[in-house]
Amino acid sequence: MSIECIKDARLEESGFNYTMSLIQGKYKMFILYTLMEFKVVRFNELKKYIKTISYKTLSTTLKELEADGLVRREEFPQIPPKVEYSLTERGASLIPILDSMCEWGEKNRI
Repeated sequence: MSIECIKDARLEESGFNYTMSLIQGKYKMFILYTLMEFKVVRFNELKKYIKTISYKTLSTTLKELEADGLVRREEFPQIPPKVEYSLTERGASLIPILDSMCEWGEKNRI
């Protein structure tokens, strides 16, 4: 079994890189966790749960998560407009990974 040198590794083509591309960002994991906890959440509720996020950042981040197939956006044709967000099956499959990161952080916090 050969050991590949890190300088020769093509990390940009790895599964690790792909996963990180989906969840990196200041608020993506917070949004995913919030949707996991509360199942179906409206935009303003998300803003209340994640107090430090701006409306613009929340909107942009939700669009990115939706484009990546991790979050489902359901719009109801009514006045005023009602939009709900929830995890897709693909998004829910990331939760065990996020849980592991949380457990690691709890054990290794200084």
